[in-house]
Parts: sequence; C-alpha cells; structure tokens
Amino acid sequence: MNARFWEDGTPLDKLDRAQWEALCDGCGKCCVHKLEDDETGELYPTNVACRLLDRRTAQCSDYRHRHAYVAECVRLTPAKLASIDWLPSTCAYRLRAAGEPLPDWHYLVCGDREAVHRASMSVRGWTISEDDAGELEYHLTDRTL
Repeated sequence: MNARFWEDGTPLDKLDRAQWEALCDGCGKCCVHKLEDDETGELYPTNVACRLLDRRTAQCSDYRHRHAYVAECVRLTPAKLASIDWLPSTCAYRLRAAGEPLPDWHYLVCGDREAVHRASMSVRGWTISEDDAGELEYHLTDRTL
C-alpha cells in the first residue's frame, strides 16, 4: 500500500482493494437504519443498527458474508458512491470523492483506530440491534450522521 495514499490524489476508482477498504474509518454509521419521508425524500437517522453490527467495535461481525444474512446491505464501490446520499458527512469515501481531507480522528491520519470512538464520531454506545428494536419510527434520533 502506498504511504499516505489517501492524500496523493489517486482517483477512488484507481485504488486497489486494500486501499479502498482502508478508507473506512470504522464509525458504523452506514449500518444504522434511516427512515425516508415519502413526501420530501428527507432521511432521518434512528438509533437502530443492523443485526450484524458489533455495537462495541462498530464493525460488521461477518463482513465477508454479510450479504448472505442482510440482502439489502450495500457493497460500496466508486461507481455507486455518487448515487448514495445516506453516507455520513464524515465518511472518508465521500470526503475523498469531494477532494476534501480526512478528519484528524481518522485512523489513517492519526494511527489510532480508537480515535473515531473517542471523538464521538462512531455508533459506539448509542445504538440498539434491529433484533431488539421493534418499529423504527420509535427510534428516531437527533444525532447527525
């Protein structure tokens, strides 16, 4: 992997698989259910996480096989990135696509995978599993994703 590849201007579609996967900051916000207003199209976050999300680590508990258990799980690719509007504003994929730098708490910048949690930028500590949640409408949150 090229040193500091996230800063060298390499287009996202030219990153190798390891570089692409390394961009993920591990926040888990993409694994939180959102509700869409049928009239306005506006998205509203909930505190309900995918059943595969390990809520302590904010990582998928079966990333390699997630589609076998969660058919609607999106495999993010450079081609799909432009059409996905629900990724968090701090998402490294979004930031890189917009030519913006990664935040200081991103582990590629600071070298610490726990920094995202200390900065309160992850889902650690405020989500529940969809297996326990019930109706999503009762789990809307004012957290910014």
